[in-house]
Amino acid sequence: MTPLEHLWAGWRLSYVSSVDPVPAADGADGVDGGSIFTRILRSALPDDETLIVHRGPTCFTILNAYPYGTAHTMVLPFREVGDLEALTAVETSELWATVTTVVIVLKALYRPDGMNVGVNLGRPAGGSISEHLHVHVVPRWTGDANFMTTVGNTRTMPEDLASTYARVRAAWPSRSATA
Repeated sequence: MTPLEHLWAGWRLSYVSSVDPVPAADGADGVDGGSIFTRILRSALPDDETLIVHRGPTCFTILNAYPYGTAHTMVLPFREVGDLEALTAVETSELWATVTTVVIVLKALYRPDGMNVGVNLGRPAGGSISEHLHVHVVPRWTGDANFMTTVGNTRTMPEDLASTYARVRAAWPSRSATA
């Protein structure tokens, strides 16, 4: 089976190489540098460079740098945990409220025919970064799995990440509306 390719992948190198691992001070959080999400948070890079759309009290929203489709967004707790049951009640409440906000924003902006919302818990379930729980929100359109994916093992993306980021960030409701 030929691996899936992306037509637009060449310009992603600047993003991938911009986030250096930053180890935790004295291993305080026990993660030895942490997941890519933890390293992004510690990087002190501007949100538009890291694709962080929203920061709440305990959770944040980020665009997927390697999206399954246009506007593929993820919601995560700031705290690096791998299991739903490891979240505090406050984190759980904010996580799902933020997922709902993402769905509302993406429906308004992109008018998809449907949405995939999901969590892969553990590597066997498909979690590529299973140590840092994250909820995927992916807008879907009838026919978006077109011949390019089937025949050419390639996904075509009609919008670049910088444009998606600008649109989603601009449409995000005020903090008081989502808190």
